Amino acid sequence: MGYTLQYYDLVLGCIGASLGLGVGIGYATPVALELSVAVMGVVAIGFIVHALFVNGPVDEPEDLTEEVAVEEVPQVLSPMETAD
Repeated sequence: MGYTLQYYDLVLGCIGASLGLGVGIGYATPVALELSVAVMGVVAIGFIVHALFVNGPVDEPEDLTEEVAVEEVPQVLSPMETAD
């Protein structure tokens, strides 16, 4: 069973890489560290916005309106006591 990279794995990697690049630019160039991290932070926010709103985790907006039955909720998260 091999692991394959998914879209959200790449998004998380890009967020970390952009912030790390900001730190690297701040230390390796005369650009201020605060400025380079802030600019690359805006790039990271762009990745987050794309992952949430452009290529979101649901297929259709109607998927957000489906009710979940209490039986489908994992036991750890269920607020109701069961007879088990």
